[in-house]
Amino acid sequence: MSGRDPLPGLLVAIPVVILACQAGALVFRRLGQPPVVGEITLGIVLGPSLLGWVWPAAQSWLFPGPVAEFLGAFGSIGLLAFMFLAGLELDLGALRGHRRVAITVSQASIVLPLVLGSLLALAMFPVFAPPGVGRMPFVLFLAVSMSVTAFPVLARVLSDRGLSGTRMGSLAMACAAVDDVSAWCLLAAVAAVSTSGSPAQALTTAVLAAVFLAVMAGVLRPLLARWAGRAGGAADGAVLVVLFSGLCLSALATDRIGVHALFGAFVFGLVTPRGSRAVERCTARLRAFCVPVLLPLFFVSTGLHTDVSLLAGDPVQWLWALAVLGVAVLGKWGGSTGGARLAGQSWRDSLSLGALMNCRGLTELVVLNLGLELGVIGPGLFTMLVLMALVTTALTSPALSWIRRGDTPAPPPAGTPTPAGNSSAGNSPAGSGPVGSGPVGSGPVGSGPVGSGAPVGAGTPASAAGPANPPPEPDRDPERGGGREQVREPAPAR
Repeated sequence: MSGRDPLPGLLVAIPVVILACQAGALVFRRLGQPPVVGEITLGIVLGPSLLGWVWPAAQSWLFPGPVAEFLGAFGSIGLLAFMFLAGLELDLGALRGHRRVAITVSQASIVLPLVLGSLLALAMFPVFAPPGVGRMPFVLFLAVSMSVTAFPVLARVLSDRGLSGTRMGSLAMACAAVDDVSAWCLLAAVAAVSTSGSPAQALTTAVLAAVFLAVMAGVLRPLLARWAGRAGGAADGAVLVVLFSGLCLSALATDRIGVHALFGAFVFGLVTPRGSRAVERCTARLRAFCVPVLLPLFFVSTGLHTDVSLLAGDPVQWLWALAVLGVAVLGKWGGSTGGARLAGQSWRDSLSLGALMNCRGLTELVVLNLGLELGVIGPGLFTMLVLMALVTTALTSPALSWIRRGDTPAPPPAGTPTPAGNSSAGNSPAGSGPVGSGPVGSGPVGSGPVGSGAPVGAGTPASAAGPANPPPEPDRDPERGGGREQVREPAPAR
């Protein structure tokens, strides 16, 4: 497949990558892990760490140079779409009622990793800094890479465990939202410092970035709001073209400014209006293609740059890798837990928040690939940080299970989300069980109290039973940035 035309190679490599990542996601989901853990693992397996080590000829045949370049380009497009969706779905409204705790926890979970990461980076600089990289960009990047939380993966963990609508779930999402915004601002500053040759260039980049943000918030956002208000009758294809073109042009603007294309796509998502049915439908379609088809190409592109053999022959390298992992966990988990305790949370809730905020997932891979692209880190340190991201993400679910052992949250009935205000309240005594623990889904459709076999309303007043024809239910897909509500029309009667 190393011929001049890469198309035949792509027609083999793309389905292999997509199917392998989907299989990995399914296997790890059955093991109680977020699907992204399986996808990251399969990306590493298809790279030089395993396939290239066990069967080098197969890896060279599957991923020759031109094919790998195109996979990386397609994966970057998927990554831009993911960043747009992450910005669109970042709900700062989750701060309502949790503002003080969220700000305290998120800032503590950033400051401590920044401090510890900076100290570790100073020790690693003589050994791991690529030639020509200054001390400040290296230290700043490693410090920021320690402070990242995977907001979308955290949403998926909370959903899988039935914690999305609880106080703990809402508080964790609020903390992660503040953390996400802060971390991306810091990373934009690191990118500006890394690409600027002098303090004057760095200042120019910062000024242009501020102007870009002002134009996006003050000019483009009102224009998009007016356009979205009139887009209800427009064809979905036209709306999708506008959104995709907007995220690409915004990414181009920040790339030219010097703070990387990812930030433009993220900011465009932040200013895109919410609540428009046309926008919601088109973003759902964008997610349905980019998440399962294009993002796996990014995972494999990351895996092709991850080579565990760089560490295998040297125990000192593994000691450095353990130091990276230890600093990452201590800084993020310890900082979040300490911040939650300072904000008056119990030890159990504080440790739970720490475990959740320690989840890094796909967001960390985005940061690491940016550092590798900017030349701030080399392949050896990149491999250590990828392994750290994998371990900390995989640690989240079992750690949360251990901390909250004894909890018995009742998941909502399959395929039937419980609308706000129609949970167990009104069907069970207040405080008698977790949300959704009432008769909903506990027996045949239309049955009364559990096991009674009574008709609808037999044990519940009509006012509490809800309307006969409820409104369309919101369909949440928290997978990798799917935390927004997509309105799903009720299916026709059969």
